[in-house]
Amino acid sequence: MEKFICENVFVPLRSGPSHKSEMLSQILFGEKYIVTGEAGKWLKVETIFDKYSGWIDTDHLQHSREDLNEKSFVLNKTLTCFREDNMKQILEPGSEIFEPNFKLKIFKAGGKVYKTVSDFNKSYIEVKESIPETALRFINSPYIWGGRIPSGIDCSGLTQLVFKIHGKAIPRDSGQQAETGETINLLYECTPGDLVFFDNDRGIITHVGLIFSAGLVIHASGRVRIDTLDHQGIFKPETGKYSHHLRLIKRVID
Repeated sequence: MEKFICENVFVPLRSGPSHKSEMLSQILFGEKYIVTGEAGKWLKVETIFDKYSGWIDTDHLQHSREDLNEKSFVLNKTLTCFREDNMKQILEPGSEIFEPNFKLKIFKAGGKVYKTVSDFNKSYIEVKESIPETALRFINSPYIWGGRIPSGIDCSGLTQLVFKIHGKAIPRDSGQQAETGETINLLYECTPGDLVFFDNDRGIITHVGLIFSAGLVIHASGRVRIDTLDHQGIFKPETGKYSHHLRLIKRVID
């Protein structure tokens, strides 16, 4: 089956073949996908990274190639680059690049060569900080349903992005993420980087956050923020109420 690679900063992945359909997720630069269906000028696709399905406008369809199995490197911070037509692109953390050459200040994607800014070095693809420290870099990013980038991100997009930067692929949605990893039974047994899941009145998991430190959770709710967490859930001091009910704790990285 033919594979494609995203050469935009991101491509919206929608619930149906229409620009009016909600954005379920985003395909980031360098991420790969296959086409599984078609409706007019819309294509149903499935991403390779997280097996997520949705619809994209055919105007977003770009380059296909045969050697998409080559190793990619995940950006951990924003990178300014220039396409072969010298048009500038600003790539978001979580984007994937291929064959980075730090001496020549270039990388490849989709068979094309991209020039980068002068400070392009291994720090863009190496991570020497902890998972909570990475999450902290996205503090105050606004909440946007379906978002996976710092300029607009949802709760599971945040946790997925942080773990992707650290070399761990987890599913896209909070309910799917809750099915991964090792269950931690008690809150005091948590360590920074564990995932905490929250349910609604019907017992359905609808929210996820990341343990920042003892008694604190970092999560995307209105914006990426740090709140107090106890055995009941997330307590927001500005309202004096619990905003989310704690349901489950998972450890996905030892």
